[in-house]
Amino acid sequence: MPDLSWLYDWLTAWAPCACLRAQFMQRALLGLLLAAPMTAVMGVQVVNFRMAFFADAISHSAFAGVALGLIFAVSPDWTMPLFGVAVGLAIMAMQRRSALPTDTVIGVVFAAVMAFGLAIVSRDRNVARDLQLFLYGDILTITETEIVIQAALLLAIMLFQFLAFNRLLYIGLNPVVARAHCIRVALHQYLFAGLLALVVMLAVWAVGVLLVTALLIVPAAAARNFARSAGGMFWWALLVSLTSAVAGLLISAQDWARTATGPTVVLCGFVWFIASYVAASVRRRVNP
Repeated sequence: MPDLSWLYDWLTAWAPCACLRAQFMQRALLGLLLAAPMTAVMGVQVVNFRMAFFADAISHSAFAGVALGLIFAVSPDWTMPLFGVAVGLAIMAMQRRSALPTDTVIGVVFAAVMAFGLAIVSRDRNVARDLQLFLYGDILTITETEIVIQAALLLAIMLFQFLAFNRLLYIGLNPVVARAHCIRVALHQYLFAGLLALVVMLAVWAVGVLLVTALLIVPAAAARNFARSAGGMFWWALLVSLTSAVAGLLISAQDWARTATGPTVVLCGFVWFIASYVAASVRRRVNP
């Protein structure tokens, strides 16, 4: 495990407030600064491709993945992402091969994974209590191992986006035309689904199953209101996500607030969304 003490020392020296001088707060800040770009980048494509329900289904598969790990005495840190990736790839495969509408396929899988998780939990009442952490999330408990995993996934996502961003836009507009232009549509769709599943599973640590989709959708939706191009939407989403993450952590640590970090981060993102909605409304009136 790499030594992160130098990073903690740097954060202590530059911490804007006393609450960030505690090491668990510094780990939480690092975790959010790594999670925010991942959810922002993937969230842009989730919004553009109308895949919010897809992300929601994957997030709720975390419930079943954690339950499996707790039942079979395997670390949920392994079972949750593996099960989530399996669900994401299964949805993509069924979506590509089925004549049913996409939302119908996702709805069927969503119901199945939720029922599967509840069925497993019903076998052991003690497991239900352990699942509360994953339902609500707690970034304050993030470990250095999880931080390193997040950093590795962030690098993989940025590399994938650098190589495939334009191709993904093309596929989102028209998969048939993209295939005619020799773009490997299936490969890009499966890679995107797998990476999105991993991002969702890791984001569960920060905000929990109930709010993980909001971490993807809210910054991207605000960015869409602010931006006038696909590239602009990308950078706006990064700005909204990063500032919401830092502000949410700092506000939740104040004595006058004392709120959970995950919901506070999402609410800060919602404030950005309201501002973007107002800005977009004004722009439409000025330039009808």
